[in-house]
Amino acid sequence: MMFLMSCCLSSSSSLRMKMISRILLLLILSSCLCAATFVVNVTQSSYQAEENHSITLEWTFPTKTHTSTDTFFIICKLTSDHGVFVLYRVHEGVEFPESQDDQFSGRVQIEKDVLREGRIRLHVSRLRTEDSGLYLCGVKTEDGFNSGRCRLNVTAAADVSPVQRTTLDPEPEGRGRIGLHVSLLLTAAAAAALMVKLFLTLRSKG
Repeated sequence: MMFLMSCCLSSSSSLRMKMISRILLLLILSSCLCAATFVVNVTQSSYQAEENHSITLEWTFPTKTHTSTDTFFIICKLTSDHGVFVLYRVHEGVEFPESQDDQFSGRVQIEKDVLREGRIRLHVSRLRTEDSGLYLCGVKTEDGFNSGRCRLNVTAAADVSPVQRTTLDPEPEGRGRIGLHVSLLLTAAAAAALMVKLFLTLRSKG
């Protein structure tokens, strides 16, 4: 009798373990499938900009018409030679500005109106050369989760641009023209004085 009970218990435990294994396998497969169908794309894989200018980085992700932004979890980060910095963070539709690193304080804005459409438009102003690096946005909704990344290269601005040079150059040129005009007037006055002197000399001889 005891042997039969132990056999039954062993069989029951084995069945339970098999059932748990199957459930875990289904969960893993569903997670993989969800990650495969939920894709975060970037509008451009690479951006180029100059310091002190502004730029807009954009990502897209799948949404449904009934999807609420209250279920969104979004985090955007920069990975550069200087470290890893948080630009923007949303948890269950609520923004966390205190998560933003000081490097981007007051320089990052997001268009909230297009989030429902599955678009992340991140505006970064007053660019610095140290803003160069890999920008990643991770997105999680009730439909799935994934991330997309793009690269931004910020170059240093020239000390004096061609436009500034053309603005500064006319001053010496103007001075040269004034000098030329004065020289011509002095020459004309000298010639007139010489003619008057010659006329008076001829008149005295006559």
